[in-house]
Amino acid sequence: MHRPSRPGRLPRATRALAVAGALVAASALAAPSSSAQQPDASRASAAALATVSDAVLDADVPGTAWYTDQTTGKVVLTADSTVSAADLAALRKAAGTGATHLEVQRTDGRFDKLIAGGQAIYAGGGRCSLGFNVRSGSTYYALTAGHCTEIGSTWYTNSARTTVLGTRAGSSFPGNDYGLIRHSNASAADGRVSLYNGTYRDITGAGNAYVGQSVQRSGSTTGLRGGTVTGLNATVNYGGGDIVSGLIQTNVCAEPGDSGGALFSGTTALGLTSGGSGNCSSGGTTFFQPVTEALSAYGVSVF
Repeated sequence: MHRPSRPGRLPRATRALAVAGALVAASALAAPSSSAQQPDASRASAAALATVSDAVLDADVPGTAWYTDQTTGKVVLTADSTVSAADLAALRKAAGTGATHLEVQRTDGRFDKLIAGGQAIYAGGGRCSLGFNVRSGSTYYALTAGHCTEIGSTWYTNSARTTVLGTRAGSSFPGNDYGLIRHSNASAADGRVSLYNGTYRDITGAGNAYVGQSVQRSGSTTGLRGGTVTGLNATVNYGGGDIVSGLIQTNVCAEPGDSGGALFSGTTALGLTSGGSGNCSSGGTTFFQPVTEALSAYGVSVF
């Protein structure tokens, strides 16, 4: 686990950090279309794909993540190493006739919320990473993962828990995965993200990710890492009732403690590290809470 950098006047480092994932996309084999006027009878309708997605959710198998790929007409489901062949058989059975539109993929490791610590922040017995510093008028906040803010009210910038970052002002998890911490010292809020090489990236706005987009994430455990967006609107079942939907799926690696860290592309904020599988030695799948949803929920903006 890595430590969060303290919110003093860090060269804007107080604001980023991140980490992890799996995806699901439903796809029906599309018959070649000889005429623009002839509909593809083999392609699943949006309603059929939604039914398959709902069936997977109701089956409640921890270690699975999925999203609907309207382009291929499939629900792509990623299963981690804890999901057995019997579990997959149960999922297919739950999907019924829609199982033909379910594409199953495997990923190494276990999907988990990456608690441990972009620059590190601490509360209770956990460490996470700060995502982005944001503001509403003259009030400044730190945005991070909701499964992080759930573990404590008062947050610190050092592992000894002697320097206060601020107090929890909002938390949404499961369902969503974002939380808000009000800075106890506004001057400590830095609008940049640490690149873990002595430099920082100015974040000037927020946007929505798209499949194939090149992205980077910053987190207190593994620093700066890069990759691409592989899916959108993914749902992840972390187990124990912790199901989060609407996530960005990527092949960016992450490890415990990167949770809450920043996902960005250039100067645009995209997401907050939620969870994933694997590590930064072998790679993995990581999921991110879209930052635009969190900004809208709390009425705050990046600066």
